Amino acid sequence: MAEFGSGWSTTPAAGSRVVVTGAAGGLGRELTSVLRSLDADVVGIDRPGTAGAPGVRLVEADLTEDAAARRAVEQACGILGGVDALVGGAGIVDTVHRAKSFPLGAFRADIEANLLAQFVVAQAAYPALKATGSSSIVFLSSIAAQDGLPGQASYAAAKAGVLGLTRSLAAEWACDGIRVNAVAPGLFATPKVLAMPDSARDRLLASVPLGRVATLGEVVGSVLYLLSPAAGYTTGQILRLDGGAGLTLGGFYR
Repeated sequence: MAEFGSGWSTTPAAGSRVVVTGAAGGLGRELTSVLRSLDADVVGIDRPGTAGAPGVRLVEADLTEDAAARRAVEQACGILGGVDALVGGAGIVDTVHRAKSFPLGAFRADIEANLLAQFVVAQAAYPALKATGSSSIVFLSSIAAQDGLPGQASYAAAKAGVLGLTRSLAAEWACDGIRVNAVAPGLFATPKVLAMPDSARDRLLASVPLGRVATLGEVVGSVLYLLSPAAGYTTGQILRLDGGAGLTLGGFYR
């Protein structure tokens, strides 16, 4: 039986060059901070006027503008002198409309921010990722991609598109040494979720067997695993981080 070597690790190797989009958000700041603590070389990308975690270099760009997104990725890769990993974490989740009256402009904007921008960033990073010879992309999706999200059809549709994008790029780019995977969280500890009234949060958690939201650290840990040598034979996979949501009906397990 093969044994794990001393170099086997569930976190990215020290010195890994990582580009993270959405780096100024709560999850992005946590991820880039942890990557720095692991001695990775990190550059974040986020909207103009935002701020990343202390000590993390940030390239400002509106990723819904294709040319600006490409320039930002090229700049980030230039700062790092190449790239070993890309984390596509940018997106928006604030648009809420019933489907029967969903404004098409708002729907289109969600698709552009949550799906098209992910593709543009990955496409722009492709030459540098290929040049590395063994690299990784992790996209942030959502359980809404598979479960739906009433009132946020555009978000659910975009995140479902990210799953299709993940598997398509994984199949196309494997021959270039690029692994592509996605993390699909359910509820996790964002400021918006933590600010919910207890009654509202309890209703949402009624169908989660573990009975709580995920911590930022648990989401970050899932991303780190997919970037790590331990996931070296993993590509085209969707890691649901949902506390068991969907395993039961209506919380009947309680």
